[in-house]
Amino acid sequence: MNLIQLSTLLLVPMFSAQASAQVETPTVTIDSLETVPEETLQETYEKDSDDVLQIRVKGFLDTYHALRTTGNADWMASRTRARGEVRLEKGATALFVSLNAIYNGILKERTGIELREAYLSYTKGNLDLRVGRQIVIWGVADALRLTDCVSPIDYTEFLAQDYDDIRMPVNGLRAKYTLGAITAEAVCNPVTNIAVIPTDLHNPWAMRLPNTSLPYSIDLERGKPEKRLKNMEYGGRITVNLSGVDFSVSALRTWNKLPALRMGMTTDGKSLQIDGRYRRMTMLGADCSLPVGQFVIRAEVAKYIDEAQNAAMGCEVECRNALNALIGIDWYPGNDWNASLQYCHKYTSGNLERLPTYRHAGIATARLAKELLQNTVKISSFAYIDVADGGIFNRFSASYSLNDQIELTAGYDYFHADKGKFQMYAKNSEAWVKMKYSF
Repeated sequence: MNLIQLSTLLLVPMFSAQASAQVETPTVTIDSLETVPEETLQETYEKDSDDVLQIRVKGFLDTYHALRTTGNADWMASRTRARGEVRLEKGATALFVSLNAIYNGILKERTGIELREAYLSYTKGNLDLRVGRQIVIWGVADALRLTDCVSPIDYTEFLAQDYDDIRMPVNGLRAKYTLGAITAEAVCNPVTNIAVIPTDLHNPWAMRLPNTSLPYSIDLERGKPEKRLKNMEYGGRITVNLSGVDFSVSALRTWNKLPALRMGMTTDGKSLQIDGRYRRMTMLGADCSLPVGQFVIRAEVAKYIDEAQNAAMGCEVECRNALNALIGIDWYPGNDWNASLQYCHKYTSGNLERLPTYRHAGIATARLAKELLQNTVKISSFAYIDVADGGIFNRFSASYSLNDQIELTAGYDYFHADKGKFQMYAKNSEAWVKMKYSF
C-alpha cells in the first residue's frame, strides 16, 4: 500500500463527517418567540444539543528525513506520516479514534496503518470515565520519567522524534472524579505494555554492545510478562489544584517497562547472549508545580520498590529499591524567551556488589527557546546530560511557520559519549529536516 492510498484512508472520515453534520443537525421551529418563556428556550436548546451527534476531525501530514554527519553519510531516518483524529460526541458520551498512516523508507516493517488511540469516554458532572486504547501522562517532569510509568516509550528511532510521538498507548480503564480543587484518578491496564527497544542491527538506532569483539544476540521478548489477569497494572493519583500551587501523589503496581539485562556466554562459549528480564515493582510518587513571578518551579519524587537491575556477567537479574528525585525551573523573562533546567538524581539502595549499577546516578536537561518575527520563527535547543558518565545528546532546531497550516523545520542532533547510556549512539549525530501540514 503506497502513501497516497494510506493518506486517503485518513481523509475519508473528514468528508463523511462534514456530510453527517449537515444531515443530522436538527431544526427547531417556533411560531411565536414572543409567547415562549426564556427558560423554555434554554431548556429546548440544551435538550436538542444533547441529542445532536457532533463530529470533529483534525490531523496533519508530516515528512521527516535525517542524514548522518559522522563517518558514512548514510540515511538515519526517512518517513512520511498522515494522522487523522476523529471525535464523535453525543451528550455525555464520546468516541475518539486516532490513526497513523506511515511510510518508512528505512524501516520497512514500520510502514502501514497504526491505531494510535481508540477509546470511549463518558463525562457527566464530576465524573470522567475513559476505556480503551489511550495515552496516560503523569508527573511534571519535562521529557524525563519518574512517576510517568503508565504509558511506555517506543525507542525504535530513539529520541529522533518528538517526545509526545514516542509515547505508547495502553489498553485500559481510567476514571477521574473531581470535587472542588481535588481530582482523584484510578487506572487499570489488564494487559501490560512494555517499552519497545530495537535490536535489529539494520536499524541505526538499534541496541548495541559497543565494548565487545565477541558476536552476540539480544532477546528482549521472551521474558515479557504473560498476558494474564494476575499481571495487570493498577494504581491511582490524587491531584490538588490551588491558586498558587498544584501538587499530586500517586501509586502504581506495575512492571519495569525498560528491560533489565542478563548477559552470559552461550553453551558453546563462542558468543554472548543478552536477555531482557521484567519484574513486578511498585511506584510511589509525588510532584508539585509552583509559579513564582517569571519562574515556575517543578519538583517530582518517585520511589521504585523492587525495581529490576541489570546483572553482571553470568549472574541473574536482582531487584533493589531506588529513589528518584527531580528539581526543575522554567524561566519566562518576556520577549518570547523561555529557558528551563532540570536535574534528576537516582539513588539505588541495597547490596550492589554483583550489579553493574551506580549507587548514585544523575541526568540533567537544559532547554533554551526564542520566538521571532511575530512568533513565526522559533529557535530552540534541548539537551540531555548524563551526569554519571559524561555523555550528551543535544537537539537544536529552527522552525518557520508559513501560515497556520504549514511549518518547516530544520535541525541538528549531536551525540557525544565515551560510556553510559548514549555511548551506543556516539556515531549517530545527524542533520534533519521536517515539513508539516495541519488540517
